[in-house]
Amino acid sequence: MKGKIRKSTWLALALVAYITIMAIYFLPRNNEMDTIQKWLTLLAGYLIVLLLWFVMRKKENMKRKHWGEEE
Repeated sequence: MKGKIRKSTWLALALVAYITIMAIYFLPRNNEMDTIQKWLTLLAGYLIVLLLWFVMRKKENMKRKHWGEEE
């Protein structure tokens, strides 16, 4: 199972790409927010994705351990 990319990895990478693309497109055009608010919003998005990755990774490891699969 070494060649398979885990769902937690590809989903997190897809969300990071989405957040980055949306930030590049929308944040420079938003004149209602201060610069610090823009950076904090972007940081919050990345932290949420990181938390999601950790939770999904733990769930995958628990499932693998329960079914007796080895890496």
